[in-house]
Order: sequence, then C-alpha cells, then structure tokens
Amino acid sequence: QVQLVESGGGLVQAGGSLRLSCAASGSIFSINSMGWYRQAPGKQRELVAIITSGGATTYAESVKDRFAISRDNAKNTVFLQMNSLKSEDTAVYYCNAPRVRTPGGSVGDYWGPGIQVVVSS
Repeated sequence: QVQLVESGGGLVQAGGSLRLSCAASGSIFSINSMGWYRQAPGKQRELVAIITSGGATTYAESVKDRFAISRDNAKNTVFLQMNSLKSEDTAVYYCNAPRVRTPGGSVGDYWGPGIQVVVSS
C-alpha cells in the first residue's frame, strides 16, 4: 500500500504565501513524476505543477512565476511554494504520483486526500 498525505494548507490573505508538502509512504521502490492539482468549487480539477524525478518542471500558466514545485527524492516528498496568492487560487489542492513502483514490481497511480487553501481578498 502507498499513501500520499498533504500538509501546509490553510487561510492566507491575498498577496501572501503558503508552502504545501506531500509525503508518500508505504511500499515504494520508485516514484516517477509527482504533481499538484487543484479543484475550486464548481470547477473541474486542474493541473497546477508537475516535477519529474530528474527535476524537470511544468506549470499551469495561471501559476507560472508565482508557484514553485520541488521535491526531495530521498524522502519521497514534493513541495509547492505558493507566493503572491490570489483569491482565485482558493481550492482544494491534491498531490498526485501517477507512476509509483512497488518492490514487487506493480505500478500504481496514487492521490492524496486533498488539502484546503483559502485566499481572502
């Protein structure tokens, strides 16, 4: 079993910063890319940022230059530094690891339960 757990969410004023963390635990041999998605009320879940095991990153246009994704491969943890937050960043943020390989060789797609971020204007 593999679990992803997010932390670091909460309430922040517009213009402020938050840092989200997501730790993967369990029977893990390797993790390829890790990413962050978000879902605002009444909207579809959308990609925020992705980082590969080699450190290559991809960002949604709406967060580019404000958010930074990073990871600690040794700790199977991914981070999302969010700066200059706007009210439209309010959403539930989800961590995703789409290709987690176990020591037994199986590969799975895993999601965290999500964490709320509220940006007040």
